[in-house]
Amino acid sequence: MENMKQSMLEKIKDRTLRIGVVGLGYVGLPLAVEKAKAGFPTIGFDVQQQKVDMVNSGHNYIGDVVDSELEALVASGKLSATSDYSFVKDVDFVAICVPTPLDDHQQPDVSYMRDSAIEVAKHLHSGTAVVLESTTYPGTTEELVKPILEQGSGLKCGEDFYLGFSPERVDPGNLIYKTKNTPKVVGAIGKDATEVIAALYEAVLEGEVFQVSSPAVAEMEKILENTYRNINIGLVNELAILCDKMGIDIWEVIEAAKTKPFGFQAFYPGPGLGGHCIPLDPYYLSWKAREYEFHTSMIESSMMINDRMPEYCVERAGKILNRHKKAMNGAKVLLLGVSYKQDIDDYRESPAFRVWDHLRYSGAKVEYYDPWVPKCTYKGRNYESIPVLTPEVVAGYDLVIITTGHTDVDYPMVQKNAQAIFDTKNVMKHIKDRTNIEVL
Repeated sequence: MENMKQSMLEKIKDRTLRIGVVGLGYVGLPLAVEKAKAGFPTIGFDVQQQKVDMVNSGHNYIGDVVDSELEALVASGKLSATSDYSFVKDVDFVAICVPTPLDDHQQPDVSYMRDSAIEVAKHLHSGTAVVLESTTYPGTTEELVKPILEQGSGLKCGEDFYLGFSPERVDPGNLIYKTKNTPKVVGAIGKDATEVIAALYEAVLEGEVFQVSSPAVAEMEKILENTYRNINIGLVNELAILCDKMGIDIWEVIEAAKTKPFGFQAFYPGPGLGGHCIPLDPYYLSWKAREYEFHTSMIESSMMINDRMPEYCVERAGKILNRHKKAMNGAKVLLLGVSYKQDIDDYRESPAFRVWDHLRYSGAKVEYYDPWVPKCTYKGRNYESIPVLTPEVVAGYDLVIITTGHTDVDYPMVQKNAQAIFDTKNVMKHIKDRTNIEVL
């Protein structure tokens, strides 16, 4: 074991460690780029041939990756991609960065992790470190991934290969924190594995690498990060509903609370939760907790509140139309924004689509405008954004609902021409004429 540890540390030091990244999405591709930029020969693995072809031709498809950097790394031979997992035999370090969605019953879908581990195991060789980065329930690394790797390869964890967990912390669109400078948490099976995996990330990233005692601690840490946000967003969403009944502006309440310099962090209400983490991760923990005959009551309550917000927003939209003597059935409604957060093209789990569903079920005729998402696919159907937002276009709708607060929308123009506006993101807070604006 000591020989394996020293060999890997030396390879990290002289940049001869060969790295594989499984999954070239929002997490995997930026990570692969950073590892290649640090001087490590890197190969990306993905089952989608289109992604593989784009990477190998130097064409970027992830917002947090710089086009010129990807092109230069591919041209230099430092970065390549393949759908052939047999090339795992050529790498010394494997990072698994695949999706961890929920199934139709709101339970963890571990198929991507399981399938990736099976493919890696077929070609795993002695002297390799494997790290799971996909957000998941505590215990996944040791209970799911470890047996697959050992049985599929015939190797023994801790003696022939290292295994650990290091949660991704990707925040698409964040202008300050990227993969490169975000602190990293590492938890592995055994001290040697932890030291080697941490050393690799320290050689690649600028942020602190924080070591914990086990993969389970790192897995729970990641769930805590996102559940913390889920619960606090649930709290403020519930207060938004109450404040509306009481005739109090929740946005003004939050601004006042923010003046306290300690003990308070601002969270904001909205039409629901979106993205790859916050809406999903608490379900992983609540599902796992039942194995221990424990119910995460606070977490489940916040999830119920947040899950109901799209329906609540449509109820509010119906009341706005009623005040304008119009019925929801047959009303023309424009959604401004379908990505799950402002100024990004990622629409995974976006609450805008659930708002859309409830509007459609109520008989409304719905279209959308999003400069970041000109085309999208939802429930197997393809949709296109209105190409240009003009005064005439805005005036043609009975109601405009702002579901994403993109900064590159002409909101003063929208306010001047819209018949009615429901601003669920409070992006029009600086507009003085508010006669046709209602906020969440």
